[in-house]
Amino acid sequence: MGILLLNFTVLGQNPTTVFIEAESFANRGGWVIDQQSMDVMQSAYLMAHGLGVPVTDATTSIHVPSNGKYSIWVRTKDWVAPWNVKGAPGKFQLLINNQPLEVTLGTEGADWHWQYAGRINLSSGNTSISLHDLTGFNGRCDAIVITKDKRLTPPNELADLSVFRDKHLKYPDAPEDAGAYDLVVVGGGIAGICAAVSAARLGSKVALIQNRPILGGNNSSEVRVGLSGLIYQTPYGNLGALVDELGAIGHWTLWEAEQNPETDRSKKILEIINNNPEKKEHNAGVASNYDDNRKLQVVRAEENLTLFLNTHVIAVDKKENRITAAVGKSIITGKEYKFRGTLFADCTGDGTLGYLAGADFRVGREAKSETGEPRAPNKADKLVMGTSVQWNSVETKSPSPFSSTSPWAVKFDEKTAIKSTKGDWDWETGARRDQVKEIERIRDYALRVTFGNWDYLKNKSTYKDEFASRALSWVAYIGGKRESRRLMGDVVLKEQHILEGKKFRDATFTTTWGVDLHYPIRQDGFTGEPFLARADIREIKPYQIPYRCLYSRNVNNLFMAGRNISVTHVALGTVRVQRTTGMMGEVVGMAASICKKEKALPRDIYEKHWSELDTLLKRGIGNPQW
Repeated sequence: MGILLLNFTVLGQNPTTVFIEAESFANRGGWVIDQQSMDVMQSAYLMAHGLGVPVTDATTSIHVPSNGKYSIWVRTKDWVAPWNVKGAPGKFQLLINNQPLEVTLGTEGADWHWQYAGRINLSSGNTSISLHDLTGFNGRCDAIVITKDKRLTPPNELADLSVFRDKHLKYPDAPEDAGAYDLVVVGGGIAGICAAVSAARLGSKVALIQNRPILGGNNSSEVRVGLSGLIYQTPYGNLGALVDELGAIGHWTLWEAEQNPETDRSKKILEIINNNPEKKEHNAGVASNYDDNRKLQVVRAEENLTLFLNTHVIAVDKKENRITAAVGKSIITGKEYKFRGTLFADCTGDGTLGYLAGADFRVGREAKSETGEPRAPNKADKLVMGTSVQWNSVETKSPSPFSSTSPWAVKFDEKTAIKSTKGDWDWETGARRDQVKEIERIRDYALRVTFGNWDYLKNKSTYKDEFASRALSWVAYIGGKRESRRLMGDVVLKEQHILEGKKFRDATFTTTWGVDLHYPIRQDGFTGEPFLARADIREIKPYQIPYRCLYSRNVNNLFMAGRNISVTHVALGTVRVQRTTGMMGEVVGMAASICKKEKALPRDIYEKHWSELDTLLKRGIGNPQW
């Protein structure tokens, strides 16, 4: 059971005005939904992500209330305008009954706003509306207003817009009740999946809320980051079995299998990879490498688990220092739902649930005087590891054209162009920007870089013949984030804990990845914002992370798993890879099941019920598929 509304146009109307949410069009055609900025703009939107080839129209039907002349307003933007460049690559048209309006949209304004599209005569009854992409270069539309009222300009300030939207869409005053749960898990990446499934298998009633149409987060076909980190580590040799059950194979799995080729598991993995060599591609590989359907099957199979896709958490209810409910909004319809719970787990990566609940958090680098870490800076700052927008290309049978991206894309020359057929993890932007509030700009800059570089390789470089029969096959439009908010627990893990092997009584899952920090690279001759990163890695011995990093120190019923756990910026470098975060989820699910049984809170597991968790950690919870 889940909230997954894919073919339901949301519109509101009165005798003079019709409001249409673009993301709820009955047929989105080639347009995609982008929800990454919902915390900023309170809405998802449609985007024409065609890699330079216009996408097929998004279409829907509305009911015009009466005959008359109507003004048309479209909420959109010129997405390259923040860089003061010309070209407006996101141009599109609005078609009414298959006839385009004269105004070309997406051509003005660095910020989201209502662009006036003209005034036309409409007859009462059903009317078709289409978004017609003109470029394939990421035009975007949030909403459409059709009104008889000549004096009406839809409000642009978010507070006023929210009231205007709710008034015309006639949403209920209160969110719809989505049920009561023992554990509400927010975030459907590897950590969230493992937390939800682990708790459900141990008898808890669980809601798993994911703000995309598929599961997997960074390890989904939308972002395409391979699973890294070792599982099945001493002393809890069964931790990681649930991660293994989810299925994705990459070069890290191959490396493990090659180290111990005689085990049954290794033989199965080597056979799969030998028959499917493309599975060796760890990052930015083909979509099938990331086993979206396998993740969905594992989650759907759990009787105690209800999955809610396409739902973004926007608010919480609290009583004293506990969360009582989370409020989620559909990224398609905008409708709100309330998830009541006893326990909650923030597996969002951005620490969204904890932030809304007032949990203590940190962003950026702590000062060396505070942490004593060898690699901490002398002065605290907001530098984070950035967001990767990966991409790939394929060989074509004949020369394949690519549209010029001048003058709007980032400019390259023989010295600065990256001669590559693939953009991997090191194509990384936004290290000095707010990864939540500025994610649209961070992602858009990466698109300007990717398209500008490809244009140079294909059309302008001295070696363009080498790329003549090569075409972009995939460019991510959902950013692969590494770091934003980190929620503080009873223990804040530091770099020296790991390097010195500090023993904690509540040691649980094991991290094996080096302490891997990324820093932006300044290229010679390149004057724009950095878009490449380097990795500074300190190798470690396998190290167990304390359980007390997995729950909030000031919101008493909040767990966390993923890259938002209680660590410093430097220590994040080792725990953030996804097999490791998956094991965090397994631990959280086990702890939540004990909390249900003992009527306890997360902190009580450490203080009163450690032997019970120890037993579950030894037993494990997964059923590996190979």
